[in-house]
Amino acid sequence: MTDPLIFILAVLAILATPGPTNTLLATGGASVGLRRALALIPAEVAGYTISILTIGLVLGPMLAGTPVLATAMRAAVGAYLLLLAVRLWRRGGAAWTLGNVVTPAQVFVTTLLNPKAIIFALGIIPFGAPRIWPYMAGFLALLACVALGWIAAGATLGGAARRRGWGGFVPRIGAVAVGTFAAILLLTPLLRQI
Repeated sequence: MTDPLIFILAVLAILATPGPTNTLLATGGASVGLRRALALIPAEVAGYTISILTIGLVLGPMLAGTPVLATAMRAAVGAYLLLLAVRLWRRGGAAWTLGNVVTPAQVFVTTLLNPKAIIFALGIIPFGAPRIWPYMAGFLALLACVALGWIAAGATLGGAARRRGWGGFVPRIGAVAVGTFAAILLLTPLLRQI
């Protein structure tokens, strides 16, 4: 995808779509506020950079020829997200009061395993173009802006929840959302078999 306008619109459309990383960013913003949650953005940038470059340059050709590998990767991502959802649920209110509901390490690993990276690596970032670095730089700039938007939305909703005394529910809402993404990843291949 080498047309700059189409590239920008495609990146924004995919990044703005709710997903596991965006859920963690919003939950982080809700739990610690905008300023403290900004530390999550470099973790997302690092996760996507490593994942996209690895898939685009190394795994892409392997995935195309081995559907079982793609299914195994999907199952691994689903299992990790399920584990993360259980942790968010269990730590819920206690983590909320301590202000450590979401860590940069969780955002990094979740982003590293995010299925959106496959879409970016195999369909959006033009790895066949003579120079991909301007596209990667543009992608990362758009990523930071969208991440800031998710954190700001979370911080706004978290502040409202805190004022109403519902703050302890925020991590659990995040857990349900992440768990839903895990279920989709784990169950979709099984449903295709039916």
